[in-house]
Amino acid sequence: MKFREFFRKNLVTLFLLLFSLTTIEIFLIIYEIPIFLRLYIIVSIILMYFIGTLYEYIKKKIFYNKVAEDIEKLDKKYLISEIIDEPEFIEGKILCDVLRDTSKSMVENVNKYKFIQEDYKDYIELWIHEIKIPIATSKMIIENNKSDVTKSIDEELEKIENFTEQALFYARSNTVHKDYSIKENNIGDIIDFVIKKNKNILISNKISIDIHDVDNIVYTDTKWIYFILNQIIHNSVKYANDDNKLIEIYSKNSKENVILYLKDNGIGIKESEISKVFDKGFTGTNGRINDKKSTGIGLYLCKKLCEKLGLGIEIESEFLKSTKVKIIFPKGSYMKL
Repeated sequence: MKFREFFRKNLVTLFLLLFSLTTIEIFLIIYEIPIFLRLYIIVSIILMYFIGTLYEYIKKKIFYNKVAEDIEKLDKKYLISEIIDEPEFIEGKILCDVLRDTSKSMVENVNKYKFIQEDYKDYIELWIHEIKIPIATSKMIIENNKSDVTKSIDEELEKIENFTEQALFYARSNTVHKDYSIKENNIGDIIDFVIKKNKNILISNKISIDIHDVDNIVYTDTKWIYFILNQIIHNSVKYANDDNKLIEIYSKNSKENVILYLKDNGIGIKESEISKVFDKGFTGTNGRINDKKSTGIGLYLCKKLCEKLGLGIEIESEFLKSTKVKIIFPKGSYMKL
């Protein structure tokens, strides 16, 4: 706040003061008051006015500058009402009261929608758990009535199961910290579980698996890492080439981390699209192919969950040749905790 702007806003008061001084001067002349006394009265009043204005300006400038500095430092700017000191001048007090009332109203409104969101999330989770029962029952029926038709139905059920699982993890993705347990795991055991879970889809799509160098220890939550690897495996299956389909899985151990690699020889990703594959809803050229329609949610969730778990995830690809996904498990005492 500049003094010139502050003074300009007080021009009306100044004009009224000058009018009053002119009136006083007229009366002083009528009563033949000595000129020295008249000048003293006028100069004293004007001087007091300017000193008072300057004092008011300095007081307000200090307050508003501090408010501006505090807002600049805050990541959550809506908390400004909690940290500012209430000033002595009336306009500042009114501003503080308005900010506090606004903040209180915002918190109440946010809590309202937070409750609605939590209620909806609970419903989605309940629905997914309920829908898993008929899926499991259908799989049992298929297992006891094997034929080419039931085999095709089983493949479609696998897709339905994957999508329901994706919906469940999407619903929980913002509350990972409430639902995970970091433990010591062998990468080989993790890979074995994921491959067994996907054996039907891998066999039906005639995809070979080459697993080597996976005897490394990492610290992670098994449930969430199963989901992440499952999404990557499904992408490799969906975007596989017609011939010599292969997924190679291996790991490398270094001083700073353990890196798990999942490499396929599928149709790959265009170089211009690599930086966008983790964006929510991004499907790219491959995802718009008629028989490979994509939601753009799988890799977005993988990235989000990896960040929540403190893991890194990267993708390298050669278009029409291969895609390699790297999951980086950092080493450190905090991971063990």
